Amino acid sequence: MTQADRAETGQDVPADTRAPATAGPWRGGVHRAIRYGLRPGPWKRGPVLAALALLLGLLMLLHAWIPNRVGGIGSLVETFLPWFGVFVPVLLACALWRRSASAVLALLLPVTVWLNLFGGLLGDRSHSGADLTVVSHNVDADNPDPAGTARDLAASGADLLALEEITPQARGTYEKELAKAYPYRTVQGTVGLWSKLPLSDSRPVDTRMDAGPLGATKSAATKLAYNRALRTTVTTDHGPLAVYVAHLGSVRVNPRMGYWTESRDRGEQALAEAVAAERNGRVVLLGDLNGTMDDRVFAGLTSRLRSVQDAAGAGFGFSWPAKFPVARIDQILVRGVQPESAWLLPATGSDHLPVAAGISW
Repeated sequence: MTQADRAETGQDVPADTRAPATAGPWRGGVHRAIRYGLRPGPWKRGPVLAALALLLGLLMLLHAWIPNRVGGIGSLVETFLPWFGVFVPVLLACALWRRSASAVLALLLPVTVWLNLFGGLLGDRSHSGADLTVVSHNVDADNPDPAGTARDLAASGADLLALEEITPQARGTYEKELAKAYPYRTVQGTVGLWSKLPLSDSRPVDTRMDAGPLGATKSAATKLAYNRALRTTVTTDHGPLAVYVAHLGSVRVNPRMGYWTESRDRGEQALAEAVAAERNGRVVLLGDLNGTMDDRVFAGLTSRLRSVQDAAGAGFGFSWPAKFPVARIDQILVRGVQPESAWLLPATGSDHLPVAAGISW
């Protein structure tokens, strides 16, 4: 004890009752922060930032209420919904720069909503071991190297390999390059399935690419040339497995129509009806669906099938565009089987990344 201690207190202070040397600065910092937070100034600063934070949280929380009637804005928001979380650190940086306590507090809403929606996707949900490995890939009609793409996909060792956007010019190349690894195949229009296991009952699935009276006049042979979905049965050691391969219609964003999804939405409805009528309890759907599973339009499928990426993947599994993926529009959905793992394969000559999954019984 120093002389000053005795002078101030008039008595000796036991050594074990003194505060640690580091406690003073720590407590002082807390007290200063509390005093600063209780001042009216920090709460009055940044009202616009606080309002933006609340609007961001409400947008994510109430996304299902955003109407689709005007330019498909609801589906557009839901397609890129995970990316709205990027605005949180931006607003936080602005709030700290403005020293706005109200904006920082308002950010709790979007943080909580985003974590509730997507927090479960941040970790690795995969399990080791799988009875069957499946791969789906939109090979791109403008792929400059279909032979190389086929070899890369065969090297994955997948038991089932689904390809979408097969052109008549490239079909022979895929058949030749994949023949050795996959003795069984079915190609229906622009989609196909290559398999190491026997296939049966293969047939096209009408996804209503032709709408209106003109479409009704086209023959089945004419429609088959550009058919975009198929259904087949794979014979496995655990019994028959119904497999669908699909490439739904493209979407467009333009000033006049907004987010145009008409052909895709018709295809989703037709595909959902086919899955609903499927008698086999074990179903796998592979394909480029041109949409994310957060989009309300896919409720007909997501109510009957599970996303392997959501159930057993790591992260979001964005697959398009290949150079800088921002959305997972290439899907593997299942029913009656157990998703064990999901991952992305390296880029090929396509503008999509191949998606893969391991499933078991």
